[in-house]
Amino acid sequence: MTKNSSEQVSRFFCSWSGGKDSCLSLYRALKRGYSCASLFTMIDESGKHSRSHGLLPESLKAQAEAMQIPLRTAAATWGNYESQFKEQAALYRNENVRHGVFGDIDLEPHREWVERVCRESGITAHLPLWKGVRRTLVREFIDAGFKAVIVVVNTKKMPDRFLGRLIDAALVDELEAIGVDACGENGEFHTFVYDGPLFKKGLIFAKEDEIAIEGYAFLRITVSGNSDRGVCS
Repeated sequence: MTKNSSEQVSRFFCSWSGGKDSCLSLYRALKRGYSCASLFTMIDESGKHSRSHGLLPESLKAQAEAMQIPLRTAAATWGNYESQFKEQAALYRNENVRHGVFGDIDLEPHREWVERVCRESGITAHLPLWKGVRRTLVREFIDAGFKAVIVVVNTKKMPDRFLGRLIDAALVDELEAIGVDACGENGEFHTFVYDGPLFKKGLIFAKEDEIAIEGYAFLRITVSGNSDRGVCS
């Protein structure tokens, strides 16, 4: 993002997965003095889970409330994802929100899709983490004081015993020792952020049942409240 003399601090929406990469990209944008109009998350067509991380809408809402940032959601199948995204982008543009922040790191097809769809929707895409060193980015997330747990594992790429594990330095070393990318950028795992410098209060949540679906293991979590520090029971 750039500022110019005719612009107030730029307002943006953040493509919000609920995980560490979207959180770090939001953190970087806010540290530069920009203003987040809202988080945006795509929900599956059933309305029961987020499209990317399988999170309950209630958990996403709890994150947004803890950060005191509005949350906007829309439902889509993979087939109509792009058209639904463009519809939401048009709404943002009509509200004078003309920038979008995304958590992509270095996968070119992802960047190409984001930039094309945003351009066609009159939105400027920003990728604050782009081309960052993966291990360095996850350590930045940890060192900043964020807390997150693994909630999705691709069982073709790593064992499901990592479900529910806290993202910390020891885990990064353990993952890399078995050949798993520290950021999970290759789709190995996804996370849920429950505390950190953007959170006014941490989230209290419980680990529920584990569900196996088509090569993936999902950990269902439920948020029950807030505390001065995030708590997992």
